[in-house]
Amino acid sequence: MEIVVAFLFVVLVLFGLDRMMLWLERRGHVNWRRTGRRNLSAEPTAELDSLLVNSAPERAHQS
Repeated sequence: MEIVVAFLFVVLVLFGLDRMMLWLERRGHVNWRRTGRRNLSAEPTAELDSLLVNSAPERAHQS
């Protein structure tokens, strides 16, 4: 009986999450169902290492 209750609880939670995601998508907060996953390799990179290296000498001269 405990397994049945646990299974029903899991089904209820998954159904509630699905309804919540549909509601959020309808309001424009998420759009993962329409667009799918983004290709991260096609996204621009921040190149934070080069930003930190280039800004270090400027800070030394400002002091």
